[in-house]
Amino acid sequence: VPESNHMVTMLFSDRGVPAGYPYLHGFGNHTFKWVNKSGDAFWVKYHFLTDQGIKNLTPEEAFHLQGLNPDFASEDLFMQIKDGKQLSWTFYVQIMPVGEEKDYKWNIFDVTKVIPHGDYPLIPVGKLVLNRNPVNFFAEVEQAAFNPGNLVKGIQPSPDRLLQGRLFSYIDTHRHRLGVNHHQIPINCPYKTRYEVNSTDRDGFMVVNGNQGNKKNYQPNSYNTMVDDPTSDIKPYEVSGLAKRHENKLINDDFSQAGTLFSVVMNEQQKTTHINNIVVDLKFAKLETQQKMVDIFTKCDLIYGRRVAEGLGVAQSKTINQ
Repeated sequence: VPESNHMVTMLFSDRGVPAGYPYLHGFGNHTFKWVNKSGDAFWVKYHFLTDQGIKNLTPEEAFHLQGLNPDFASEDLFMQIKDGKQLSWTFYVQIMPVGEEKDYKWNIFDVTKVIPHGDYPLIPVGKLVLNRNPVNFFAEVEQAAFNPGNLVKGIQPSPDRLLQGRLFSYIDTHRHRLGVNHHQIPINCPYKTRYEVNSTDRDGFMVVNGNQGNKKNYQPNSYNTMVDDPTSDIKPYEVSGLAKRHENKLINDDFSQAGTLFSVVMNEQQKTTHINNIVVDLKFAKLETQQKMVDIFTKCDLIYGRRVAEGLGVAQSKTINQ
């Protein structure tokens, strides 16, 4: 689908076959909302850029490795950490004041779009460092339960539709997989709540932390406990319109970001590898499908579409508007 153009262009580029986890960047798909002590709200995107540098495999190397050692990437990460290497990523954010999204050229709540650094530059925040391997794989990996609904004060969700779905579906999955008290499993338990629980969650299957003793877990109560923290309230934002099922009529450019990635970001060698990767996969498709994909790539960038067409030996439409 056209919405995936940018992702497909990235996937079929050199970066689609990294030479291991230490050599690739990490990006938060979702837009989150940060709220400061003054109550000012900002939309935020997260970026983790590798300090090891980008390093990719050639298609030939990737083809060889997938047969020789399909777990190559996991093994490489484990062995580098075991050998004492401090693998790190620099953590950056992009920040947009709430309100500016209304007139911005792209929908910042669409996970298929990026915010160009020229419009909102990367701001360095800190480091993510991997410095030890799991001691017990089951305890520290299999039981891990990641949930975007676990947010600290000052970080809040956005109207991102995919994020909104994940806010309830992830924790529901963990309840089914690990139990209602999965947050008490050490790998999922924030250090502060190991000894001082600050929620009303109580009872249920497999309680292992004392179940809050004799503390009251309801409010109001006669002991002035469990008082809400008003500074943790969700910062409101304006919405308008009818609550119903709507056809998505938002004008959202699905082509130019993929075109920029190909025509501006990639060098000539990277473009050649990228085109070859696409052609290798598309050459077994029906001619009708090949023509549709050439038309889509042409909308992204004229030369992009032309080179794919030449590689497949199909005609490039002269009526496509970029």
